[in-house]
Amino acid sequence: MQHEVVHGPSHAMMRVKLEPGEKLIAEAGSMVTYSDGMKMEAKMNAGPKAGCLGIIVAIFVAFVRKIIGGDSFFVSHFTPPAGGGEVTIAPSLNGSIEHRSLGAGEKIMLTAGSYLASTPGVNLEMKWGGCSGILAKEGAFFVEASGPGDLWFNSYGGIHPVQVNGSYVVDNGHIVAFDSGLTYTIKRAGKGLKALVASGEGFVCEFQGQGTVYIQSRNVGALVEWLAKVS
Repeated sequence: MQHEVVHGPSHAMMRVKLEPGEKLIAEAGSMVTYSDGMKMEAKMNAGPKAGCLGIIVAIFVAFVRKIIGGDSFFVSHFTPPAGGGEVTIAPSLNGSIEHRSLGAGEKIMLTAGSYLASTPGVNLEMKWGGCSGILAKEGAFFVEASGPGDLWFNSYGGIHPVQVNGSYVVDNGHIVAFDSGLTYTIKRAGKGLKALVASGEGFVCEFQGQGTVYIQSRNVGALVEWLAKVS
């Protein structure tokens, strides 16, 4: 799908050109503009379901994503007219937008609130990240996106992809996404209680395996703490 990210990385906005027959799914509230004749529908943030039971399940899944996944209860579906059209979307926080083209069966884990948009072929599922996810401040649940299709996600600050081959340590709060083939463990940033308390770093995530980790240059938690101090 043809797209262009402008005003990045600090204030990124994305323009998407939709050809006839194409569709874009985006986080609710992310739309900035769309061209004449573009059809926009609000649907529950859950995969396609059928029947009465399916609707109940879809409502539950959408609610779970809203409460524990950091995503909206609804998403917007954009469908162009016969001549095609254009949509522009932007995330809530100042930062970057990253594009990932997922092949069939390819999976990537997104942290809460980082999902921005996707094409209909991308499937999104909530995945339990374990108690270590809570300790890492990334949340107990992740959003697993699997292909085939195009996926866009956003961050607070710039996004920097890191190719991991073995072991790699990332400070908690700076993780945006990572390949599902990677595993991680929680550890202290330094040795001893003094390093844990005085360094200000606390716990970190040590990734292991082969794959890509996407990190953000800023930390939302640190911003919240700073605002609390100066307010």
